[in-house]
Amino acid sequence: MFSTAFLDIPPLQSASGTVTLPGSKSISNRVLLLSALCQGTTVVHDLLDSDDTRVMLTALRQLGCVVQAQGTTVTLTGLGGQIKHQEAIEFFMGNAGTAMRPLTAALALLGGDFVLKGVPRMHERPIGDLVDALRLLGCEIDYLGNDGFPPLHIGKPALKVDAPIQVRGDVSSQFLTALLMALPLAAQDRAITIDVVGELISKPYIEITLNLLARFGIAVERQDWKRFVIPAGSCYQSPGSIHVEADASSASYFIALGAIASGDGIRIQGVGANSIQGDIRFMEAAALMGARITSGPNWLDIQRGAWPLKAITLDCNHIPDAAMTLAVMALYADGPTTLRNIASWRVKETDRIVAMANECRKLGATVEEGPDWITVHPLPHGQWKAACIHTYDDHRVAMCFSLAAFNAQQIPVRIEDPKCVAKTFPDYFETLFSVAHANTQDIPVICIDGPTASGKGTLANRVAQALGYHYLDSGALYRVTAYAALQAGLSLESSDETLIADLARTLPVRFEGDTVWLGHEDVTHAIRSEEGGMNASKVSVLAQVRQSLLALQLSFQRLPGLLADGRDMGTVIFPHAPLKVFLTASAAQRAARRHKQLISKEISTTLDLLRADLEARDARDSSRRVAPLKAAQDALQLDNSSLSIEASVDQVLTWWRAKQPF
Repeated sequence: MFSTAFLDIPPLQSASGTVTLPGSKSISNRVLLLSALCQGTTVVHDLLDSDDTRVMLTALRQLGCVVQAQGTTVTLTGLGGQIKHQEAIEFFMGNAGTAMRPLTAALALLGGDFVLKGVPRMHERPIGDLVDALRLLGCEIDYLGNDGFPPLHIGKPALKVDAPIQVRGDVSSQFLTALLMALPLAAQDRAITIDVVGELISKPYIEITLNLLARFGIAVERQDWKRFVIPAGSCYQSPGSIHVEADASSASYFIALGAIASGDGIRIQGVGANSIQGDIRFMEAAALMGARITSGPNWLDIQRGAWPLKAITLDCNHIPDAAMTLAVMALYADGPTTLRNIASWRVKETDRIVAMANECRKLGATVEEGPDWITVHPLPHGQWKAACIHTYDDHRVAMCFSLAAFNAQQIPVRIEDPKCVAKTFPDYFETLFSVAHANTQDIPVICIDGPTASGKGTLANRVAQALGYHYLDSGALYRVTAYAALQAGLSLESSDETLIADLARTLPVRFEGDTVWLGHEDVTHAIRSEEGGMNASKVSVLAQVRQSLLALQLSFQRLPGLLADGRDMGTVIFPHAPLKVFLTASAAQRAARRHKQLISKEISTTLDLLRADLEARDARDSSRRVAPLKAAQDALQLDNSSLSIEASVDQVLTWWRAKQPF
């Protein structure tokens, strides 16, 4: 997951490949709560690992459920309808509506001394209609802030279930879902009836709830979406094990990707047309706009069909979350697209009608909006603008607007706060980049070259982390090559040059923060030794080895960008990089830094010896025949003799920002 302040997505050309989606948020949190209300143990497979599910799991542990997690499989021993802990409990719900609303209903019926609160946005999301319905049942619920909104205090109920319970259906389907999931707790002696007041929105989400209740032994009678009856004697029964479908809402971004991008198409694994999730019907909307879609039992294939996409006018009440993706697809259409019956957007993680309108306008689009509709006009070539997309702490805004990077003008897109996707799809951007393709010259590279002990590795690593870019430590590549050669029984002399070069071509090396991996082996400490440095110097003078490592170094230029450090990154490996920095420091300062490093490793030396060694190495590196150490003609010089690492990072980022169109 990208935890940077922003993520710059370069212009994207095409897309092809296969993606496997995470589990459905809607199904995951429903299954967790139902498992908690059961007697016995339920094994949940393919559970979504996200902010919202972690919120739910934390709350269930607080209630006394035994939870064991291993990857995406969670084993949960339920409460059997009884709270095990009687002390006061405070629950933090974050911004997870799928946890807040159902837990409110369940805890209100179980009774206790509970406080439920969340992030500031959660305290702006209405819950009054659910609280009103629960109070009519005899539940004790008090508002701790503004009436109608969290935070809440829940006490012990005096239940009255003889009359039908009324709940509004036109604000959020989660209110009805919460009642349906919790009321079996009170239906031991008599049937309980729920009457829906007004039109029920987001019916597909209620279908998910009813389907899962049936899996847990609760057969709810539905009467034309107006009345729901929970039979007397209802009792939660664990299915033993249950699998969570891949998230159909998350599928919408890759269905749209297949419709927008040229290429060989996108295959989505984990969900098919027969999904129980209502958002799978996004397929129909995408097909109306021109996507070519085929489906199997647990997969979808999507390819671009009509181009430009076809403008549509659509009632989106049945796909409220996925419909946001249509607003971005509309930018690529042949006319204005209108999405109707989306009033529920206004009470989601943010006011999504306002958010989508604002951000589409930043890109250059004309947008009209109303109480429950939005019209987005397409952006023809020449009218796209570079934009910083504000994401409002809303995961779906971030994911939707990543698709704007496929614009024909080849303009990059900046996504602010990309980590907000952790709510449902933590690895969204990594998954997108695994199937999206860009022209090599459009993938940005920052080169930081400099002499030994100038601090270029530390600086490059920090800048890479700040931008979310891949990191290439070219010096470490030579160290790893020498290490691998010795492990293979080779000498580091010219007699084995060809064999070392063959080995270097396919080294399975990767960099993760400060850790260097060779396949599955952490070789960081092995190659960072003094001996490792001397061995690297031996192989670096072998011409065939340098040639082999050239292709390997070029392969690190991957989306969304690369930070490369070494001695010839800007002069030989990436001569067309848009930003090149030549980092240096005085020999005295570099010797002092090196001395500090060696003393920390309990290696005895003197400053004079180190300075002499560095000066001699500088002379060798500058005069060597192959790729001598020198600043590229267009490199910016940075002397960090008197600069902190933080100041050096800020300087490089300032130079980089000056080159961006945002």
